[in-house]
Amino acid sequence: MSTTTSQTPESEGPGRPGRLIQNEATTEIPVHLLFRDEQDPVSVPLRPTVVGRRQGTGEQPRFRRPTPAKPRPAPEVDPQLGERPARVLPATVGVLAGACGAAGCVATSWWAGVLPSLAVAALRLPADPGAGLGPAQWGAYAGAAALGFFGFGGLARGRTGRAWVLGLYGRYRGTVRRTGLMWVNPLLLRRRVDVRLRHWRSEEMPAADGNGVALRVVVLVVWRVRDTARAVLGIEDHETYLRECVEAALARVAVEAPGAARGSIEAVGEVLTRLTAADAAPVGLEVFSVQPVRVEYAPEVAAAMQRRRIAAMDAEQRASVLTSVVDSVEDTVTRLTVRGLVELDDYERKALVKDLTVAFCAGRGEPGP
Repeated sequence: MSTTTSQTPESEGPGRPGRLIQNEATTEIPVHLLFRDEQDPVSVPLRPTVVGRRQGTGEQPRFRRPTPAKPRPAPEVDPQLGERPARVLPATVGVLAGACGAAGCVATSWWAGVLPSLAVAALRLPADPGAGLGPAQWGAYAGAAALGFFGFGGLARGRTGRAWVLGLYGRYRGTVRRTGLMWVNPLLLRRRVDVRLRHWRSEEMPAADGNGVALRVVVLVVWRVRDTARAVLGIEDHETYLRECVEAALARVAVEAPGAARGSIEAVGEVLTRLTAADAAPVGLEVFSVQPVRVEYAPEVAAAMQRRRIAAMDAEQRASVLTSVVDSVEDTVTRLTVRGLVELDDYERKALVKDLTVAFCAGRGEPGP
């Protein structure tokens, strides 16, 4: 008669009942998830990260919430600052107002009796009343002159590809993109902005390749002003800011060294375009392309890198010539021996190989071994 003795696992102390299910598993729930106030928590993917595991306990891997990457902060620009159309009137209104002001000045001069007799006769006006220049006449002069100033002084001509940013007492009043003759309030400050598609070829800018070698790069930037209010009022000089954005992009991207493949240069241009466009967008600039057109080594390393490049090209050429010579010698010796034209022992074979190598190298303009 056999007796069955129950064994207690080593992980369990005396007096503790053994587990009924040997393969049971428990998953820990973070405490902070039990007391969340959000009704619809945003699902965040969890990446399993094993923190610790005890053998034989059935403990599952613990999960740790990944830390989200912090996005790069955008330049601080007034969110309420944005381009909007300004209020302008047709040019006819300004012409009529100016003509009325001029007519008022003539009528006031006739009323004061200071209009020349020839002008009275030409205009077929009645005899001068001779009222003289009093406060009423001076007031009429001031009103007529103000009307004429506002009428003729507000006439402006808009051109294609140009815009005006209008401001009054430091406040933005709108942007004028219309073309042709129009009337704009002459009290408003006008700032002309070029909104055409523009190409900018930069001067040499500092950069570096993947190995940290200093380079000088000339880039061609295709851009335009998309939001005139942000470009003019958001920063001091939008062209200088664009240059600084290109320099910052070059500092973050490894530029291919001179002589690289065209595909590599195009890939670098795509990265530069994306970075520059992201930096310039908050200030109303739209960047379409940033392409390197000339890449050179910096003056302090140009001579050394040129010698290194020439040595690499020379070594590559010598390796190619040597491979061709060896193949030719091998083919010649193989043909002579296979066809039975000559019978060579090891010494004669080595001598033949040496002579053929010297002959082929001399024929190709390379020194023999």
